[in-house]
Amino acid sequence: MKLFWSPRTRAFRTLWLLEETGAPYELVRVDLNGGDGIDDAELLAANPMGKVPALVDRGIPIAESGAIALYVADRFPEAGLSPPLGDPERGPFLHWMIFVASCVEPALVQKMKGVELPTSAAGWGSFEKVMSVLDARLSTHPFLVGERFTAADTLLATDLGYFIQVFKMLEPRPSFTAYLARCAERPAFVRARAIEAEYA
Repeated sequence: MKLFWSPRTRAFRTLWLLEETGAPYELVRVDLNGGDGIDDAELLAANPMGKVPALVDRGIPIAESGAIALYVADRFPEAGLSPPLGDPERGPFLHWMIFVASCVEPALVQKMKGVELPTSAAGWGSFEKVMSVLDARLSTHPFLVGERFTAADTLLATDLGYFIQVFKMLEPRPSFTAYLARCAERPAFVRARAIEAEYA
C-alpha cells in the first residue's frame, strides 16, 4: 500500500488507521504548499482532486478519507476496525462513519468560516445540533460504536483534535476531552504522531 500524505492535514487519520492495522505501507509525503491540491501526476492518478489522503493498494486508487477508512478497515478484518457484514453493530458503524463526513466536517467548516445557513437547507442542520449529538453520544459511550474502537474514531478524533487543540475553535466539552484522551492512549496513535513529528 502507498499512502499519499502531508503532515498536519486530514491525512493524519489515514496514517493513524494504517498504524492500527499493523500492515506494511509506503508513505509518500506531498508538499501542498498551502494550495488547493497539486498537479503531481502520480497523486492525481490516485485522487483527481490532487489532495491528501490518497491510497493505492494493489494498483487500486482510493480517495476520500471516509472511503479509505472503510476500505482499510474491511481489507484488514483481523485489526477489528469495523464490524463485519452481518454484525448488529455494522449499521451503527456505517452511520457514524458517514455522520463524520456528512455532518461533522461541514458543521466544523461552517463554524470556522462563520457561515450562516438555514437549518432546513443544511444536511447537517446546524453546528450546534451536530455538537449536541456528538456530546450526547460520547457522554454515554467510550467510542462512536459503543465499547469498541473503530475506523470511525480515527475520523472523528482527528477532526475534534484539530479544532479543539490546534485551531482552538471548538469548545472542549468534557465528553470530547475524555474521548480524545482515550484515543490518544492508543499505541497506533502514538506511533502516527511520532511519524508526523519526524517528517514535520
